[in-house]
Amino acid sequence: MSQLANQLVTAEREEVAYGIRWLLSTPLITERSAPDVFDLVRRRREPIRKWFDYYCGWTLTVEPRLGYARLVKVRVAADASRPARRLRSGRAPFDRRRYVLLCVVAAELQSVPVTTIGLLADRITRATNADEVVTTFDASSRSERMAFVDVLRLLESYGAVEVVDGVTETFVESAEAKVLYRVDPTLLLRLLAAPVGPSQLAVPAEDVALRFEELLEAVSRERRYGLSAGRHEDTPGASDVQRNLWLRHSVFRRLVDDPVVYFDDLSADERAYLNSPTGRRLLRQAAELGGFLLEERAEGVLLIDVDSVATDSRFPDDVANAKVAALLLLDTMSGPATVEQLEFTAAALLDRFPRWAKSYRGDEGTRQLAADALAVLTDFDLVRVTAGVVRPLPAAARYAVSATRTTEGTTP
Repeated sequence: MSQLANQLVTAEREEVAYGIRWLLSTPLITERSAPDVFDLVRRRREPIRKWFDYYCGWTLTVEPRLGYARLVKVRVAADASRPARRLRSGRAPFDRRRYVLLCVVAAELQSVPVTTIGLLADRITRATNADEVVTTFDASSRSERMAFVDVLRLLESYGAVEVVDGVTETFVESAEAKVLYRVDPTLLLRLLAAPVGPSQLAVPAEDVALRFEELLEAVSRERRYGLSAGRHEDTPGASDVQRNLWLRHSVFRRLVDDPVVYFDDLSADERAYLNSPTGRRLLRQAAELGGFLLEERAEGVLLIDVDSVATDSRFPDDVANAKVAALLLLDTMSGPATVEQLEFTAAALLDRFPRWAKSYRGDEGTRQLAADALAVLTDFDLVRVTAGVVRPLPAAARYAVSATRTTEGTTP
């Protein structure tokens, strides 16, 4: 009996850890898209919810009958490196027009549980035409139809819109395409993760561009911490309880959402908290309960998921040419280098492997390859680029090609 009890406890801990890591990479899980994972999160929702609430201050909502689980992740600071992306080859980020259409489409879908793509396009045209700020949607333009389709496909991927009949992409070629949708308005409301709804700010449209940074901070502000401008030193009225709660959540949000946390990037209070006995204990406890390996160095801290469940992007990875180039460029950097030097190195790679990276063979191919590779390295916190100078960060040493050359696929 004792052995069976131990096995059940172990199984529960493993399932809770798996659910935590899966939600970190996929904050919205639907029963339709991932039935097994959703069932696990549904069954283990209480310990998973407590983990996110205690360590990160994030809310997990699980709706068993509606068939979705939504983790509301609020970052310490705004991050433009993780945009919505078009679900087509290249996965280009959403531009301003697509974000505008996303907001308008979501608003219009709230009142129509079932619609067709043509009726929805008509509603969007009328809504944008009635708005003095938004450019009117023109369904006769192919580029507009493509942007509209990108928005709908994104909502489909979230499960907020379900195609009942037809194919969304056919609208790109013809505004007469027939596609029928079923809408989940409850899930639509869950998509917005801002603690403060933008509509609550009541700011005139003409002031938005002038006060954008201020407004971005306003919609991200969490009142429970008693913060003013994101810093407790600016809020003398904040209690010690609020201050300690913010320190815990701000540190652990970085740990689970960023590739690596460098001590130099933390505030003095955050470093002190992380190096305190309580902070160290909670760090090891969170890593164990979440199924992570904890790597502690003099320069910073890294949570490693050996199963790669908790990440939506991998490095090293031989799937994308930019990631292969990023690994090879990183191996050539024994110290700071200029962007121009890395472009020369990228050119040498293209010459050395003439059958590799064919999409970078144009006139600007070398420069684009270097830029894409640097974007990968920057996103993974392996380098910083300042005034044209690229400086490797401490975590870059663990990805040297010389240390991983036996891994298949590390070279083109």
